[in-house]
Amino acid sequence: MSIKFNSNEIRYIALFESMTGAMVKDCIIDDENSKVIFVVKNGDMGLAIGKGGSTVSKVQKAVDKGVEVIELSDDSIQFIKNLLSPAELKSVNITQNKSGEKIAIVDTDSVNKRIAIGKNGVNIERAKVLAKRQQDITNVILK
Repeated sequence: MSIKFNSNEIRYIALFESMTGAMVKDCIIDDENSKVIFVVKNGDMGLAIGKGGSTVSKVQKAVDKGVEVIELSDDSIQFIKNLLSPAELKSVNITQNKSGEKIAIVDTDSVNKRIAIGKNGVNIERAKVLAKRQQDITNVILK
């Protein structure tokens, strides 16, 4: 599944890659929450964040928005865990429904469920969008 970026997303990706040295695989601009979300190549998380968060702080100043970095994984279960971090998850199961759509079913306790959902559902919605774009997972369900 190919992702089409608009000119602003391309600009942010170029800036992020030049400032961090990390390779960006996806980018979402969340104007509602004044945030830019970057999905970086597996193994590039350290480059993206920098020592003590210094690199990501520089990027935040440059874009004048909050910056969130998520590490991509070829393993769908690990990617769902990365998306919902810092929530601690008991289990993640990827199943297919009758029409062949992949669905992630996530089990966690009530405290971590609130973290995974986020204020006004922002975290779980972001997870659903990125899971669809990166892993073709149609839905993420919290139990």
